[in-house]
Amino acid sequence: MTELVQIVASMLDAGVTKWIVSNPQSKSSLYKKITVEKKKDAYQIACYTDKQVFHENVTADALPERLGALAWGIFKQINGFAQGAEHVVLLSKKGACRHTVKQQATAVRQTDTHNRKKNYLLEEGQIVPPLVDMGVFTAEGKVVQAMYRKYKQICRFLEIIDDEVSKRNYTKLNVIDFGCGKSYLTFVLYHYLTEIKHIDTTVIGLDLKADVIEKCNAAAKKYGYDGLHFELGDINGYKAPFDVGMVVTLHACDTATDYALFNAIGWGADMIFSVPCCQHELNEQMHPQTLSLLSRYGIVQERFAALATDAIRANLLEYSGYKTQLLEFIDLDHTPKNILIRATKRPITPKAVRVTALREVQDLMNAFSFTPTLYRLLAIEE
Repeated sequence: MTELVQIVASMLDAGVTKWIVSNPQSKSSLYKKITVEKKKDAYQIACYTDKQVFHENVTADALPERLGALAWGIFKQINGFAQGAEHVVLLSKKGACRHTVKQQATAVRQTDTHNRKKNYLLEEGQIVPPLVDMGVFTAEGKVVQAMYRKYKQICRFLEIIDDEVSKRNYTKLNVIDFGCGKSYLTFVLYHYLTEIKHIDTTVIGLDLKADVIEKCNAAAKKYGYDGLHFELGDINGYKAPFDVGMVVTLHACDTATDYALFNAIGWGADMIFSVPCCQHELNEQMHPQTLSLLSRYGIVQERFAALATDAIRANLLEYSGYKTQLLEFIDLDHTPKNILIRATKRPITPKAVRVTALREVQDLMNAFSFTPTLYRLLAIEE
């Protein structure tokens, strides 16, 4: 540990004011990440577990020894940030330390107060290979400035999922991702479940494009994601090879989302996360009985039909035994497809909830003379 203590001391002398200690050597490590920031005359150390963060303040003289004790034999990497430079320390299981310095064109922003800042599940300093390949992170785990909005979108997606996953004590979880496409979020989801939540996870990504499936399987192998693989297939009629705990469907076009939700309901999945796309079905069927103004202008009809589609899906999930929310996924100025459906299985759904949810759907269907695919698939008796 002496070598590491000396390196931390040299980083202090070089003007480092912020440290990120990441990549635990063992999944059983109590702390998953440690950060250090200069706060006026002291240094604040924050040690993160899965659910809590513990703070302590130390002097500059005490920092090298304390940080060395926290990191030695427990973590694989330390990143230190100074004015115009980044220090990277790689720690091997055999006790070797490799210290390199990379010059940066921009300065590190310092904070002199103890006010809390936004903590993302994917903090800078973590090495997430898919995000590096996507160009969101640099090889050192820093967010590329031009990709910051994409980074926030990904973190928002994980926050929505983490809200539900953290309520359950999963040791094993099976996930189906319908219409996975190029799958960058599938890879990030797998990283989150296995590396951050430490859950034994199996994920199957399903898509209709053979070239996409081939590339995604090759990438999963490259990253060493043994529990993640991709299959060529149609959402309609897909047979899951295991008990499904989570279903994800992101931008499955039009009624493909309905088939994905129907399958998830049939499997009794604990959690459903869906970002619908291209809701054309009701727009083409819509013939208002009284509210003709909503179909007078094409853009109004299109947007109303899309909102009605998601509202109906949410209610039909409630009818089917799920507590359902419609959440804003990302800012409206980034993309109009910004609604995420989050549904979690209820132990028991009160009859009154089911009756009300269904009646509201049927009232809307009668008012606009349309029949949604999910309603049809559920074969609801009138």
